[in-house]
Amino acid sequence: MAEQPASNDDVLYTVANQIATITINREQDRNTISGPMLDALAERLLEADRDADVRAIVITGTGRFFCAGLDMRSGRVSGSSATAKGNLDLRSAPPTVLHNLDTPTICALNGSAAGYGMDLALGCDIRIMADNAKLAAAFTARGVVPESGGTWLLPRLLGWSKAAELIFTGRTLTADECLELGLVSHVVPQGDVMAYAESLGQEIAANAPLAVQASKRMMRMGMNETFNDHVHHVFLQLLPLFQTEDFKEGMASFLEKRKPEFKGQ
Repeated sequence: MAEQPASNDDVLYTVANQIATITINREQDRNTISGPMLDALAERLLEADRDADVRAIVITGTGRFFCAGLDMRSGRVSGSSATAKGNLDLRSAPPTVLHNLDTPTICALNGSAAGYGMDLALGCDIRIMADNAKLAAAFTARGVVPESGGTWLLPRLLGWSKAAELIFTGRTLTADECLELGLVSHVVPQGDVMAYAESLGQEIAANAPLAVQASKRMMRMGMNETFNDHVHHVFLQLLPLFQTEDFKEGMASFLEKRKPEFKGQ
């Protein structure tokens, strides 16, 4: 039986004040993500990244959970399509799409995240966490691996030893433990998560978007480059920025001691 498309209410999408907000809205099922919701999530991420008026993306959930993982009842759980030969195509899966976005992403962890939800949060550039939320790396306890980026992200975020301990034990971390380990940038009271994320998004949006996006691309490339190769690529990225109207505005506003007005041009 063919999967039914995700309800428009399952993945909400709004844009306001140059911030796109993507909300996992399946509170009755602890915001678990079905196969069709994976497609909708990827589509919303790409829509936000293509929108020149969007300068930051906030991903959050409704209710007590950010995302309790994949809905294993939905049949397809990988967010990938398979070719006739059985080869997986992960190019349109949310973790891959999220990793390749140029627009900065902020995860507003309104509640706990487990499994896929934890990987989704870790895939964002910045994480803001409610003080009563938890991250549950429960993959090995379920007989699987962190299939959505966790095995790539955690060693880079924590170092090998800490990542190995977390993945091998399937441990659940409190918000304070996540902050201490550096998995989140800030822990705030539960009711303040979205306001804090939006404030941070506004701070990002106030800067030159082309420069912000280029900085993110360079950071992403730098994770797999030598230093010499990287500084060469950074210089090549810098040259076109010198030709932008935003660069002229940035210099002019600095000299005139006023707030810049960047247009992304």
